[in-house]
Amino acid sequence: MKYAVVMAAGKGTRMKSELPKVLYPVLERPMIEYVLDALEQADVGKIFVVVGYKSDLVRETLAHRQNLEFVEQTEQLGTGHAVMMCQEKLKTHNDSVMVVAGDCPMIQTDSIRALFDAYHKEIVEKRPSCILGTAHKEDATGLGRILRDEKGEFKGIIEEKDASSEQKRITEVNMSYYVFRTPDLLEALTHLRTDNAQKEYYITDTPAILLSQGKRVVALPVLKPIESLGINTVEEAKIVEEAMKKGVL
Repeated sequence: MKYAVVMAAGKGTRMKSELPKVLYPVLERPMIEYVLDALEQADVGKIFVVVGYKSDLVRETLAHRQNLEFVEQTEQLGTGHAVMMCQEKLKTHNDSVMVVAGDCPMIQTDSIRALFDAYHKEIVEKRPSCILGTAHKEDATGLGRILRDEKGEFKGIIEEKDASSEQKRITEVNMSYYVFRTPDLLEALTHLRTDNAQKEYYITDTPAILLSQGKRVVALPVLKPIESLGINTVEEAKIVEEAMKKGVL
């Protein structure tokens, strides 16, 4: 069975709303509903929603959904920490698990299917530890670039603030959609550290950890550029709404 972890614990202070960020309305629906729709339509059988800020309201809003299980993140210590909260739920699961954010309402069912299909098409022994969903964007400003070796294999993610002028010309970007082999994800989580400016655990560090362990990590450019439209501000919510109205993919 396919599993997914949806990170939905944040407050969203820039949204100018008292609502939990993932409940902010986009075309009169909480933005997380679009993410959950896409996962369900891609036949994800079990979805763990990591909640924190006003968690009771999130639970109540999503109570009509049958295949959800809520996991509490009492302290918001980063995306990696959110996934850590699911360790107990995932420890007996040996198949694939997707990790996505609840504030990306432009997520596409076809993209989710493509990532899971790429994982499952290989025999068990050769399946990658992690598949990152990537996209090519003409304007990649602000996004982490995908680094590849001379053979075209994934070798890392470089954030824009750390990128050289040459690396900034790379158009392939990390979209923070991941499919993991669950035991490898759980192992990688134990190696996450908070030695960064925000003192948080980042899920984006897990591909590098897996590579350092000699495990296979694949970057798959199957996502549509529109899927990079996440929502952090009221202005970005309006941009997403306009894109949805136009049916832009």
